[in-house]
Amino acid sequence: MDLISLILPAAPTGPAAGGLLLLRVFTGLVFIRHGWPKLSNLSTWAAAMNTPAWLCFLSAFSMWAGGIALIFGVLTPLAALAIAVSMLYAVVLEIKNGFPFIAPDPFQIPEGDYVGPMGVGDPPSWEKAAMYVVMCGVLITAGGGPFSLDLAFVAPKVQSWLG
Repeated sequence: MDLISLILPAAPTGPAAGGLLLLRVFTGLVFIRHGWPKLSNLSTWAAAMNTPAWLCFLSAFSMWAGGIALIFGVLTPLAALAIAVSMLYAVVLEIKNGFPFIAPDPFQIPEGDYVGPMGVGDPPSWEKAAMYVVMCGVLITAGGGPFSLDLAFVAPKVQSWLG
């Protein structure tokens, strides 16, 4: 395996191509939505996370810019890797805080037993962050697919540079 095939994996065909497009666009939209509020409120988020602002900036920017890159399929494995690193950090923090992998469903919790920082809601767990890592893992290994700018523009450029 060479560097090009790591950055631009072979594109799947048939239904897998459509599934990859759906995963890529959905994941991109989710991370634009997660990243922008963090960028817009960086100092508040950094204080809440008890993490240096520069590290929070890198995380939020990777979510926001990586989400945009995923929607268009530009350097998909690298964009997904940047997001995956942020989500792995979230998993580590959530495990460190003692959160379970999967929290009980709210309907299973007796009335008044859980009120989180934003009021009554789902109890914390690291399930969602772990799922994002898995989604990014698929995009890292599968690439942008046939409906991506990676295949249309990036691959030909890289191949021409390498001769």
